[in-house]
Amino acid sequence: MKDKQQINAVDQTNKSIQFNGPFISAIGRRKTAVAQVRLYKGKGIIVVNNMPLKQYFSSNCIIIVNQPLKLTTHLKDLDFSILIKGGGKQSQAEATRHGISKALISLEKDLKQVIKIKGWLTRDSRKKERKKPGLKKARKAPQWSKR
Repeated sequence: MKDKQQINAVDQTNKSIQFNGPFISAIGRRKTAVAQVRLYKGKGIIVVNNMPLKQYFSSNCIIIVNQPLKLTTHLKDLDFSILIKGGGKQSQAEATRHGISKALISLEKDLKQVIKIKGWLTRDSRKKERKKPGLKKARKAPQWSKR
């Protein structure tokens, strides 16, 4: 576990949420999204960019984020502080799932087989291909005419 650090966040009712004590740190990635995940022992609170999970993500993204926690039955006994940069919401949710999975494995080594079968430990590195000179898009060429 890392050093003790205090994180402050504000939930929907303007109550301050504080995470104190030792934490486990992990980084999850997908496309250009990067999620820095900190795992604390707690009551099941998840804070993303100093906002509650339900306020930051839509319902289908919340399902993606909670998948490793439901699988390992740690939904109500661990707190998470997550900082996300880059990408869209879907990519951020999958990067968060990747980071949470890695943090859970750091907590309990026995969970690796269960999580790995689901494919949540593999970084999805697909990115948008860059545009090349002389082409309209990455691979689309202008219409060719013989004469």
